[in-house]
Amino acid sequence: MEMGSTLAVPCRWHALSDERALRRAALEIIFAGAAQAIRARGRFHFVLAGGNTPRKIYRGITAARTDWSAWHVYYGDERCLPPSDPARNSRMAAEAWLDRVPIPSSQLHTIPAELGALEAARMYAATLRTVGEFDLVLLGLGEDGHTASLFPGREWGTAPGSPDTLAVLDAPRPPPQRVSLSAARLSRSRQVLFLVGGERKRKALAEWRAGKDIPARAIRPAAGVDVLVESALLEPLAL
Repeated sequence: MEMGSTLAVPCRWHALSDERALRRAALEIIFAGAAQAIRARGRFHFVLAGGNTPRKIYRGITAARTDWSAWHVYYGDERCLPPSDPARNSRMAAEAWLDRVPIPSSQLHTIPAELGALEAARMYAATLRTVGEFDLVLLGLGEDGHTASLFPGREWGTAPGSPDTLAVLDAPRPPPQRVSLSAARLSRSRQVLFLVGGERKRKALAEWRAGKDIPARAIRPAAGVDVLVESALLEPLAL
C-alpha cells in the first residue's frame, strides 16, 4: 500500500448553497480556465471526472462560447467495460456533452479500458507521454475518500517517478478492473477542481478536512486544489 506524502499544499474550500450553485460555480471555473488556456497557449487540456456529480455540469458545458478546436479531453479514470456500456465514464461524457460539440475526434483521448487494465494503462501512458501540464483536472470524492480510481489501501502513485497511469485489478467496488491516472500525474496540472455534493460524502469530507491520509489528499498540484462543496456538508450533524 502506498500512502500520500505529508507535504502541505493549499486547499481552498468553497461552500455553495446547493447542487445548482455548485454546478454554476464549476461551469464558471471551467469556462474561465478554457478561455485563459486558449488565450495563453492556444489549447486547453482538460481531464474529466466520472460518476454522477459532473453529469449536469457536462451538459452545461455545451453552452460554452469557445473555440472547440482547441479543446483536448482526457479522463482521470475508466472502468474496464465495453465502450458502449453506460457505466463507462467516456460514454456518460459523450452522451451529456462531447457528442454535441465539434471537438475533433483526435482530441478526445478516451482510455481503451475494454482491452483490460494492464494493456489500457500501458496505451494511455503512451498517449500522455507528449502531454505536459494539464490545464484543469476535474475530480470527485467517493464515500471512502477515493478519487479517480485511487482507493484506500491501494497504490496511489505518489512517489517520485510514479507512472502516469495505474492498472487497478482489485477495485473494492465493481468492476474490479479499472485504469486510473496516478496521483502524481493528476497533480501535474495548473488547476485541480474537486466537486463534492451529497450527504453520503460527509464522512469522507470530514476526514479530509481533519488531515486524514485519504486518496483525495494525495492530489498535490503546486498551485493547490479548489474544492467546491455543498455548504450543508461543512456543518456538524444535529444530534
